[in-house]
Amino acid sequence: MNVVNDIHSRLNETTVDEIVPVDSLESIGSALARAHATGRPVSIAGGRHAMGGQQFCSGGVVLDTRGMSRVLALDEVRGLVEVEAGIQWPALVDALADTPWAIRQKQTGADDLCIGGAVSANVHGRGLAYGPFVSDVESLVVVGLDGVARTCSRDENRDLFRLVCGGYGLFGAVYSATLRLGRRRKLERVVRLAHASEIEELFAERVEGGYLYGDFQFEIDPASPGFLQHGICSCYRPVPDDVPLGAVTRLSAADWSRLLQLAHWDKTRAYEVYAAHYLATSGQTYLSDRHQLATYVPGYHWSGSSEMISELYVPRPLLADFLAAAARDLRALEADVVYGTVRLIERDDETVLAWALEPWACTVLNLHVEHTPAGIERAAGAFRRLIDLALERGGSFYLTYHRWATRGQLLAAYPQLPAFLAAKRANDPGELLQSDWYRWLRSTVELEAAA
Repeated sequence: MNVVNDIHSRLNETTVDEIVPVDSLESIGSALARAHATGRPVSIAGGRHAMGGQQFCSGGVVLDTRGMSRVLALDEVRGLVEVEAGIQWPALVDALADTPWAIRQKQTGADDLCIGGAVSANVHGRGLAYGPFVSDVESLVVVGLDGVARTCSRDENRDLFRLVCGGYGLFGAVYSATLRLGRRRKLERVVRLAHASEIEELFAERVEGGYLYGDFQFEIDPASPGFLQHGICSCYRPVPDDVPLGAVTRLSAADWSRLLQLAHWDKTRAYEVYAAHYLATSGQTYLSDRHQLATYVPGYHWSGSSEMISELYVPRPLLADFLAAAARDLRALEADVVYGTVRLIERDDETVLAWALEPWACTVLNLHVEHTPAGIERAAGAFRRLIDLALERGGSFYLTYHRWATRGQLLAAYPQLPAFLAAKRANDPGELLQSDWYRWLRSTVELEAAA
């Protein structure tokens, strides 16, 4: 028996039967066959930052994909790269460094995340006019429950492609992904302070002006009138290739650690330091891939606490109204906000379990969670309230950061869930591929309905 947990929230301690490293197509097939023969369910894990329980299955076998970390092929004419699913973002960025090509988007906040996980969670970054990660996926090689490797894309095995992208590891083990790249460009960071009421128009102006990336990072002190209202709008516009990169002012790991401590103990000061840094960097030039890499500070928490992330989506014209309501209710609930930002996302009409059903404004919130029954329930209540606020405005939420949503919330945000679960039963009647998140989802949606 082995005890595993996620890296960030540390709220998913799970006892699994076995951890099986895989490093090839053959080893994936062998591991699936052995698990099937012994009647054990299988989950798939890479970097282990996912927080909702989708990478672990109690009593099951964990396929550890980090041994599959090679670049398999690069098409420098078409801008396509095929990589094994266990490769992590820094290795991929480095592998492309001597070419004119670069990644288009990645998750923010951490880098040691696997491409297979990005496919399975259908992630997004800070692109101002990008859809979720499926839009960057040209094709996949997926090992099915029968041990057979199949290529799937928009043209070949299309139904499988639509299920695996954003399917949270339930429809096959991704061996490799062929990704669409973009030309590496130089970008200038342009920073200004703004109010939530300005953000929809300001983002629209930035998109019209050709800016590629951006976000709005807001105040986190509930005692301030600027709580979730005032913030730092940082956007990135392309500049000519002959513009020098120059010296770039960055926050060191020690700086980030100090900021994280301030975000817990002196939130106003944390925002002041952060805003001053960003304003000082306005006008700096970055590479379009390198600027997406982040500094992750592990182990800064005292024992028995951590952060939990959630994403709430609303129609863009209702963003300011949502943030005002969220500020009001988070104050009333005494929620401990450690970080928050707003991004844009375009509609996903390709995946079965799409979360980007509209061109949303995406609000990301990190809440501090004490690892006690009362502390966990307080955080769960705050996130359920935020989901209600988003749903009341015709919005949605991201499925797999936690398992605290109600059945009504799940079905209101994801009306396609019954069809998704039916597809799971049809493709995997023995439920070989499972996770604790899947078990929760199935029981919440189907068993509660039966009861």
